[in-house]
Amino acid sequence: MWMLLIIFVAFFAAVLLVGYAVSVRSSKELEVVATRLEVLTAPQSIVAKERVLSVRRDERLSTLPWLDELLRKIDLTARLKLLLYQAEVTTTVGRVLLWATFLAVAAGYLVYFRTGAFFLGFVVGVCAGSLPFIYVLGKRQKRFDMMVQLLPDALDLMTGAIRAGHTFSSAMSAAARECPEPIRREFRQCFDEQNYGLELRGALANLQYRVPVPEIRMIVTAVLIQSESGGNLTEILENVAYLIRENFRLRRQIRVHTAQGRISGIILTVMPIILGFLLYLMTPDQMSLLWTHPIGRKCMYSSLVMTAIGGLCIRKIVRIRI
Repeated sequence: MWMLLIIFVAFFAAVLLVGYAVSVRSSKELEVVATRLEVLTAPQSIVAKERVLSVRRDERLSTLPWLDELLRKIDLTARLKLLLYQAEVTTTVGRVLLWATFLAVAAGYLVYFRTGAFFLGFVVGVCAGSLPFIYVLGKRQKRFDMMVQLLPDALDLMTGAIRAGHTFSSAMSAAARECPEPIRREFRQCFDEQNYGLELRGALANLQYRVPVPEIRMIVTAVLIQSESGGNLTEILENVAYLIRENFRLRRQIRVHTAQGRISGIILTVMPIILGFLLYLMTPDQMSLLWTHPIGRKCMYSSLVMTAIGGLCIRKIVRIRI
């Protein structure tokens, strides 16, 4: 029981420290979101009141009242809530934290109960507890990649609408109606914020905060510069769409050329763990020397550290920034 309690406290403290570090860096962005929510919650009409009710319902962080009240006092929840929104995961922050804590405690305790190695149980518990966050981050990245892929077509549609005589806001509304998800959701929210009284700069800043990808930042910067200094907006949007297409094509080529290195890194990182587990199933007495004998524990910990360093080095080599 003491081991179970130690793993639980250590993992929860690590999550809180990481969340606090991230929340401090994004304090200015949180102020922008707070301003946007104040505008949205202003009772202007019956439609606005319905919008206020829906926004307040979505603010619930957990189905458990005591956990919901606790999470509201922690700055970590704002970052986690944003990650869930960006990944389009229909769950609460409390449920994600509970799943992470349960997996960390269960996996760490089982490994410690079986092997008696505290450090190994702690490492396995941390890895198991990070699985829900890895899942959310993976869905978030997949959604961002889909949005970047659909952005050029959305910009072409907006360019045609502007040439037909529509304003930029009306063109964004047309793109929100015609384009598939996730473009539809983000452009619709940006258009609704302008209808509720938020200026164009604030609505675009919120869009960039919700979708922090370079392509959205490129569009926001181009539109804001054009609104202040003037120029041909259709030509600007066409050039931005061309740059996004070329950037996406270059990224696909880089992924093709680095596919062998990425697969090699995955195999070299996962293969020792799988082989160790299979060898333990076949000869448990021999493999148990890795955590029962002092020299075996040193070898096991050294191999884990070297495997992690090797995987990070390979990831650094194959990760080419454009």
